[in-house]
Amino acid sequence: MRWSTLVLIIACAALMIGSALAQETDILGDSNGDKIVSAEEVAAAEKLAREGKLSADDLQEIKHIHEKYPMEITDSANKTVTIYKPIKKIVIQHSTGYLPIFILGVQDKISAVPMEHQQTYSWISGIEDKPTVGGYLDLDYEKIISVKPDVVFTAKDRPDIKEKLEPVNITVIALKFAETKKFDQEFRTLAKLMEKTEKAEEFISWRDNYLNQIKEKTGKIDRKIRVFLGSGGSQNELWSSHTIGSGMHDAVTMAGGYNIVCELPGEYSVKVDPEWVIEKDPEVIIAMNWGDNDVQAGSTGYNVNSPDNAKQYIETVLNNKVLGNTSAVINKKVYVIDGPLHASSVKTTIPP
Repeated sequence: MRWSTLVLIIACAALMIGSALAQETDILGDSNGDKIVSAEEVAAAEKLAREGKLSADDLQEIKHIHEKYPMEITDSANKTVTIYKPIKKIVIQHSTGYLPIFILGVQDKISAVPMEHQQTYSWISGIEDKPTVGGYLDLDYEKIISVKPDVVFTAKDRPDIKEKLEPVNITVIALKFAETKKFDQEFRTLAKLMEKTEKAEEFISWRDNYLNQIKEKTGKIDRKIRVFLGSGGSQNELWSSHTIGSGMHDAVTMAGGYNIVCELPGEYSVKVDPEWVIEKDPEVIIAMNWGDNDVQAGSTGYNVNSPDNAKQYIETVLNNKVLGNTSAVINKKVYVIDGPLHASSVKTTIPP
């Protein structure tokens, strides 16, 4: 390419960048609308900066986008996603996505939250002041669109979110963080998106060290205690239970127990027949408290200061007519665990 031609291209690009900046284009420095900042567009930006028409910060970001983007990842739904600029604003639909974001130190990127998570993650500084976007199961898509996030994070089993938001140019990425064996890969993907790869490797090394110690101590247990993971407390409802693909299944297995519902077809969560639970006769019942009914509400969680409600919740399970003849209830081996806490920390315990 002749020098005079290159100069002409740079001059034209500089004019286009100036116009694009005035119009607040989606990608800083992208003058031709192809979502990629080329070397010529960087040179044009440098010319604008020398002329005092572009700030030093904007020039630095243009160079950064040129060097790092586009960025391509494969998410948990096995979809290839291309990101063309740094992610600055996010919405997280699912409960398992918050602690990984916190560990990477990028919680300031959260621009809005489902109502349930605003309370559950009140320990994350500033989250109570974020606007809400409906409930995590029934999102308010208009509110999500209004906060203009770069990315919405969800689980792979919510394709409806992608269908609603991608037509309005909001990228939807599935990263579930629910299975131990998949956590490292998903966390590295998230860290790449957040440009925090080094921090992710430090955490994974710390975490794997402790997981290996647990596996070494429990791996030789011969007879596995039969465990039932329930998330109900009423007398008559079918019980929802965590199975293969869930964090609690992995936690029970790693601790040396046997999750009885892993024998049933299904992934992550299944409904179980009360008679089936009696037949399997669990030796331990772990009641998952999600705080979503009058029996459970206020029993566990970050903001709970007394164990009284949790004890009452356990009594409700002990008095359950369906489970009354199981070994777990007879021997009072019934425990309650906070659902949101387990969803966050089973996979991603924070290092001291």
